[in-house]
Amino acid sequence: MYGKCGKSWNAQKVFDETPHRNVVTWNSLISGYLQAGSPLRATRLFLDMLRVGTEPPTTFNFSGMLVCCAQLEAEELGAQVHGLGLKMGLCDDVVVGTGLIDMYSKCCKVRESWRVFNQMRDKNVVTWTSMVTGCAQSGQSDEAMTLVREMLRLGLKPNYVTYNSLLSSFASMDFWDCCRQIHCRIVKEGFDSNVYIVVTLLTVYSESNSSLEDFRALCSCVSVWDQISWNAVIAGFCNIGSSEEALKCFSEMRQAGVAVDFFTFTSILRAAGTLSALVEGKKIHALIFKSGHASNLCVQNGLVTMYGRCGAIHDAKWVFTLMKEHDVVSWNSLLSGYAHHGFGKETVELFEQMRRTEVKPNNTTFLIVLTACSHVGLLDKGLEYFNLMRNDDLPEPPKVEHYATVVDLFGRAGNLHEAEAFVNSMPIEPGASVYKALLSACQVHGNRELALRSATKLQQLCPNDPATYILLSNVLLTRGSWDDAAGVRKLMYDRGIRKTPGYSDLIQPYNMKKRWIQLLRWT
Repeated sequence: MYGKCGKSWNAQKVFDETPHRNVVTWNSLISGYLQAGSPLRATRLFLDMLRVGTEPPTTFNFSGMLVCCAQLEAEELGAQVHGLGLKMGLCDDVVVGTGLIDMYSKCCKVRESWRVFNQMRDKNVVTWTSMVTGCAQSGQSDEAMTLVREMLRLGLKPNYVTYNSLLSSFASMDFWDCCRQIHCRIVKEGFDSNVYIVVTLLTVYSESNSSLEDFRALCSCVSVWDQISWNAVIAGFCNIGSSEEALKCFSEMRQAGVAVDFFTFTSILRAAGTLSALVEGKKIHALIFKSGHASNLCVQNGLVTMYGRCGAIHDAKWVFTLMKEHDVVSWNSLLSGYAHHGFGKETVELFEQMRRTEVKPNNTTFLIVLTACSHVGLLDKGLEYFNLMRNDDLPEPPKVEHYATVVDLFGRAGNLHEAEAFVNSMPIEPGASVYKALLSACQVHGNRELALRSATKLQQLCPNDPATYILLSNVLLTRGSWDDAAGVRKLMYDRGIRKTPGYSDLIQPYNMKKRWIQLLRWT
């Protein structure tokens, strides 16, 4: 009773005063600590029970202990519990087997989860769902889909948790068609009104290739507008690129009296930064202080990013200085603000300051610094950092965008032959961005021969990209080859390739700003 009411101290007191304890007594206290969010204390109790040895542990003991190991991500301890379960012959139980699958998955040992799953004789829906969840969390989307199809073939009906996990594994632009197929199946099974499913659908749609109209239609399916639903909708509009809608939803959330948390502020700060809405960003900053979230690291990083995108570099630096701790996102946010607004030398100085700390730069950090060096012409410094990136102990090697930035670095300095030699010596396949950087440099410096070679490679990679034809045409015009430039343009139109016209918003920002002031004035 005390354990289920969250009164762990009272439960412990009654336990200590109990003269004769059986396995049920131990289970009750272990479960109480688990429900109270104290898996370490529950683990110690289980070990104490084994040392006392009055009664052998039951399947209930083992399943609870496996939950502790999963929450602590203690794979080595979980493997020992697994061994004890095998020794006592309890691993054939479906509850223990399911707990083992869940434990190994949460400890990032999906191969072990598969081994347990394949050895189980009896499997229920929860067992299959645990395996689907493990595959989803490890990025094995195809395996998760195969498992669900096998469930249906065997006559097992997946529940909303199964579909929730399956959906989350396909949250990417590359799997838009799969997301729609799963959504259709969810509607057919009658789970489309489930609160958890709807929130996951909102997240998946916003991170996939969804249109704004589809996302709005999905928002109309939300039946319970709680904090989680609002956060999913606001973050979704930010992901899609409709930041004004995100600000509008934030205002409606506040008017509805729903409490905001750090997830809400992180999303809405991103929206304000995308729109360069400095006035509104400062109002949100004041609301963050008022609501007591100013010390949250994610919110602080969001503030640095917002001020940096709005061009308020001094404010971004001020927030960064007041932070008690910095992670790699904190440094990247400030570095990006400096680099984005042309403070190349300051970016380099800040990066050197970062290198003197315990925070290790990642691929994003190096991309920001390389871009800053390129824009201000720091060729030697940029090459130094690129070599540092290749030789440093990074979890990932340089990607195509890093090589493209180095090509741009050579190109802006006028070293076109060095740029071409660098491209030819790349250890990975050069992408379109690499040849576009080389072709842009040819346009600036009027190198026709190199431009033709780069354009040929680009046409092979992206035959329907109008930028290739336009860049090559501009290079030819720079060299005075009017007829050749006209021929490239004609070839582009003959192939049915059209450039998307550019446009500028001159009136909308004023109307948007006026609306935001009205929406946020009452905060």
